[in-house]
Amino acid sequence: MLIQRPADIPPSEITPRALFEKRRELLKGIAGTALAVALPFSAQAGEGLNYARSSPFNTAEKPTPYQDVTHYNNFYEFGTDKSDPAEQAQALKTRPWQIAIEGLVKRPKTLAIDDLIRLVPLEERIYRMRCVEGWSMVIPWIGLPLAALLKQVEPLGSAKYVEFVSAADPKIMPGVRSSVLDWPYLEGLRLDEAMQPLTLLAASLYGEVLPKQNGAPLRLVVPWKYGFKGAKSIVKIRLTDRQPQTAWMKAAPNEYGFYSNVNPAVDHPRWSQATERRIGEFFKRKTLLFNGYGDQVAKLYAGMDLKKYF
Repeated sequence: MLIQRPADIPPSEITPRALFEKRRELLKGIAGTALAVALPFSAQAGEGLNYARSSPFNTAEKPTPYQDVTHYNNFYEFGTDKSDPAEQAQALKTRPWQIAIEGLVKRPKTLAIDDLIRLVPLEERIYRMRCVEGWSMVIPWIGLPLAALLKQVEPLGSAKYVEFVSAADPKIMPGVRSSVLDWPYLEGLRLDEAMQPLTLLAASLYGEVLPKQNGAPLRLVVPWKYGFKGAKSIVKIRLTDRQPQTAWMKAAPNEYGFYSNVNPAVDHPRWSQATERRIGEFFKRKTLLFNGYGDQVAKLYAGMDLKKYF
């Protein structure tokens, strides 16, 4: 794993000046919350990402511009076009917001989002993210390591999987009024995947409060899997002894498997996964097995046929 060096990316290339100028105004809007206190940023451009570069989880690749990260999205609750979420998701109200953590746990909890954030110290990660349609981004996230949160509820020995349930309000989510998927959106991980240190519940990107179109107020980030595994606007986390039947598995089981690990050797039935286009770049690049995180996660799948368990 490459560690980001301060000279690799000038701060002016990482975050547009206008975003930093608005930082105090944005954080004022969540004053008193754990996120406002814990974000390792100040109004000085680049300071936060200098902190991020010390993380052993980071990629050394140049982050995708904020405008692209926040305006080229998959969030089917708000529409199927890439521009729909930024246009439609602003109706989403992220406060008050509660998340239930339940199922096969010793200490189930239902917490307001800000109380949940207080449970676990936030960490900053710069991850490459790969989408199944053949495009990718590099995104600076801030969030809670999922493992640290799950330890708070003490999973039982019978727990084998973790389900994530997203909000589904047809009043404000036009996609939920359609039959494109079986709502609410449901995703899942094996428990050992959920406990892997790379797995994050993100509350921020680029040092800003997580935009609504990116899954506010809390979303799942699993950087070695395709992007659709990242459940957005989570309202429930449930531990279970059975493999979840996820939204895309229900919709197209021959196209979307439970594991959904980035694997250039396993094509989608309608396109190759061997190459990808980084948003903002013209030329394609080769897709990396496990999205380049093989040193960290390959051992989770030792002995498995990755073409069968795709």
